[in-house]
Amino acid sequence: MTLFTRSLFSALLVGAFLAVPASAKDAKPSAMAPAAAQDKILTVFAAASMKNALDDVDKAYTAKSGVKIVASYAASSALAKQIEQGAPADVFISADTAWMDYVNNKKSINESTRVNLLGNSIVLVAPKDSKIDHVAIEQGFDLAKLAGDGKVATGDVKAVPVGKYAKAALEKLGAWKAVEPKMAMAENVRAALALVARSEAPLGIVYSTDAKVEPGVKIVGTFPANSHPPIVYPVAATSTAHQGAADYLAFLRSSEAKAIFEKYGFSFLVSPTT
Repeated sequence: MTLFTRSLFSALLVGAFLAVPASAKDAKPSAMAPAAAQDKILTVFAAASMKNALDDVDKAYTAKSGVKIVASYAASSALAKQIEQGAPADVFISADTAWMDYVNNKKSINESTRVNLLGNSIVLVAPKDSKIDHVAIEQGFDLAKLAGDGKVATGDVKAVPVGKYAKAALEKLGAWKAVEPKMAMAENVRAALALVARSEAPLGIVYSTDAKVEPGVKIVGTFPANSHPPIVYPVAATSTAHQGAADYLAFLRSSEAKAIFEKYGFSFLVSPTT
């Protein structure tokens, strides 16, 4: 090879190297990239009633860990069905134990990670400017009469946890039979809350935590705790969860998370881990 040929060959090599973008030079093998990205993102499926509180908890966790939380909020029933069908969730937080039992029976969660994390209560709400106020919710109270020609909004009583709690309470208090035709059953608790806030329904049955974050409604009565099954929010990692889910679950049980949940009105059912 002549000196000219060697020089030309060297120049071509240098030119080819310089033509490669810096990002490509520094990139790790492609097989490693997806795993690295997954380690920095967790997907959480959570009951709609948790949105405000859990958004704050997730922000705190991301600030501490650098892991981004992508949260999907809906009725627990809808989320459980999605998880059963293979939706890529890492963590599931249900508004009742029944839907957590459902995904557990489908082998869709890691049962060893399951914890009953939070508690709540259900209340009767009305639009903020309603004349209805201070309703005594007790045996024999006439919710149908109170609603007049309007509807009582809540979640679907056959599937959505808040609706199931509401029906149980109304049955126990003797109010269900008369009010059943007036029930407006929404796809989740926040949808029911919105109906009342927009005055499309004169009354609604939602969680106390929902009523506290919606300025368009007021609480006019609280259902006795013994009128319905205990309101429990269990949490668990799914059976396909990324490894980082364990650290996130631990944070949900921390003193920092407890303070946030309690600020929004949830009761904390476990002893804080830190």
